Amino acid sequence: MMMDKNEEEKLDRLFDFFREIDKEKLITRQTYVTGARRMEDDAEHAWHMAIMAIMLSEYSNEKIDVLKTVSMLLIHDLVEIYAGDTYAYAGVSKQEQHDREAQSADRLFGMIPEEGKKLRALWDEFEKADTPEARFAHTMDNIQPMMLNDYTGGKAWKEHGVHLSQILKRNEHTAEGSQILWEYARDKIISPHVGKEIKE
Repeated sequence: MMMDKNEEEKLDRLFDFFREIDKEKLITRQTYVTGARRMEDDAEHAWHMAIMAIMLSEYSNEKIDVLKTVSMLLIHDLVEIYAGDTYAYAGVSKQEQHDREAQSADRLFGMIPEEGKKLRALWDEFEKADTPEARFAHTMDNIQPMMLNDYTGGKAWKEHGVHLSQILKRNEHTAEGSQILWEYARDKIISPHVGKEIKE
């Protein structure tokens, strides 16, 4: 079967996009991987959260479309290819971060104007956090780095001088996606590193 010119051009655009998003593997985060050997990258973060969402979806406060949630988690940090990673405790305003990342989303998803509309819509939905899927995705995005911090003895928190008040502020909406997972994270992941129980 012969490929027509339009199909070839579409595939060229898509593969240019696939090559571009490989750069996500170069974006280093401020969370250590197993054994604190090195920092994880954005692609590893996305993969880890996607698996977690599949396995933990039953704990969502609301019924969710798991595939949609996983898709959201896989694409939401692609914008950091141009915007860079913003450390959760860096003191950068949410608005400043959003504006920088929205410009990056325009550029990245604009590479594939037709196909990129779906990805941009998922990214916008994640940013607004006003659907069950987006709320659960945010819960995963908050708990995954906390889990790794716990697994590495709180190393990144200690290195950055992160205080309990900052962790609680960062997670003030985590329970909106899953009350059960927030309580688990609070009691089993955060509390051991602050030397006391954390109560609501």
